[in-house]
Amino acid sequence: MVSGSEKISLEGIHNIIFDLGGVILDIDIPKAKKAFHELGITDIDNLFGLGHASSVFKRQEIGKVSDDDFIAELNKISSSTLDKEKVFKAWNSLLIGFPEERIELLRKLKPQYRLFLFSNTNSIHVKTFEKMFHSQFQSSFSDLFEKIYYSHVMGLRKPDAASFQFILKDSNLKSEETLFIDDALNNIEGAKAVGLKTLHIEKGMELVTVWKS
Repeated sequence: MVSGSEKISLEGIHNIIFDLGGVILDIDIPKAKKAFHELGITDIDNLFGLGHASSVFKRQEIGKVSDDDFIAELNKISSSTLDKEKVFKAWNSLLIGFPEERIELLRKLKPQYRLFLFSNTNSIHVKTFEKMFHSQFQSSFSDLFEKIYYSHVMGLRKPDAASFQFILKDSNLKSEETLFIDDALNNIEGAKAVGLKTLHIEKGMELVTVWKS
C-alpha cells in the first residue's frame, strides 16, 4: 500500500480506479450530520460515516431501498415529520464541489491510463453531483472515465471483496496493473486484499499535490 505521504509508483500501472468523495469531490460529512440532527435524527453518528454505513443508509447505497422508502424509514426514527425536500436537502448538504485542479488532473491522465470511478453512493447524490459537475464544467461527469461503478447500481459496495472482483472482471482488468485510490483505509484494505495496488489519500492530503510528489 502507498500512503499519501509517499511518492506514487506507476510502474506497471495501466488502470486507475478512483474513489469519488474526498478524492475527486469535496464532501462535508459533519455538515450533513448537523442537517440530519436538525431534522430530529439524533442517532445519525451510528447510521453512517467515512468508509462505512449501516441501517437504511447502507441499504440505500446498495440499491435495496427506493428514495421514497429511504424517506419513510428516516421518518420512523425522526422526532419530526420529514418530507422529500427536507431529506434531500440534508442528505445533499455534504456535497461541496469539484476543485478544478482535480478535474484537470483526470483529463491529463485519461490519454495515458484507463480511468474508472468506484463510489459508494446513492441515486439522490448522483443526480445532484452530476448536475453540479455539468453546471461547473459544461460537460458530462461520465466523460472523465471509461466506466463508472456506483454501488447502488452494482448492488455491491466497498470494502467488500466481491465489489472489486466484479469491476476487475467486468472491465477485464488485471489487479497487479490497477491502482485503486481512496480516502477510507478500510476500502484501501479491501482493495489490497484482492491484489490491487493502492494509494491512500490521508486526511490533509490533496490528490493533485500527491501526484506531483
